[in-house]
Amino acid sequence: MDSRSRSKPTPEPARKPEAPPPAPLVLGVLGGIASGKSLVARLLAGEQGVLISADRLAHEVLDTPEVRTRVRERFGAGVIGSDGRVDRRALGNLVFDPERGEEARRELERWTHPLVRDRIMARWSEARAAGARRIVLDVPLLLENDADHGLARLCDVLVFVDSDDETRDRRARQERGWPAGEVARREAAQIPLTEKKQRAQHLLPNHSSLKQLEEAVADLDRRLARG
Repeated sequence: MDSRSRSKPTPEPARKPEAPPPAPLVLGVLGGIASGKSLVARLLAGEQGVLISADRLAHEVLDTPEVRTRVRERFGAGVIGSDGRVDRRALGNLVFDPERGEEARRELERWTHPLVRDRIMARWSEARAAGARRIVLDVPLLLENDADHGLARLCDVLVFVDSDDETRDRRARQERGWPAGEVARREAAQIPLTEKKQRAQHLLPNHSSLKQLEEAVADLDRRLARG
């Protein structure tokens, strides 16, 4: 038989490339000190979303041997606890000291902020690769440091947690042991809250009970789901 008359094998149909997972909805949480940003961020992330907390990652950075050594050498043993780890309250008091804190704070930020940014972006990449439907950024200086990290520009939605000055000052005194007026003093170096509120697309009031805050977050969830 002529080999040319033999039937040729049917080629397998070309496989369609797998579609990339849909881009996640990215929410950035804004608000003043002790306004409840971290709580709102956790509620917005829920069980299905990914929460990226800059404060938690800063804890990790301060716990690295290299940073602990540098903090001890620069600021002294007084900011190191009995367990050998950085005493964040003592360090905070030092870098926010009215007379000599600004220079120390800027130096500390030069060491730590790049390391925290790297960890934020690593979590970001992991969340996207895993197909996360929602990413929530709990980054205290989201707007202030956007020129360095660009995270605010990645957000689809900015949410402002609105809490009055008196309530926030009381929370900071009760939960953090801060003196009266410390919240306002530390916020003086940040973007005014009025500007942060104007930048946000959604506002969540946090003036009263946890239940009311949870209801406000649930309502925002429904609005976001509707697009």
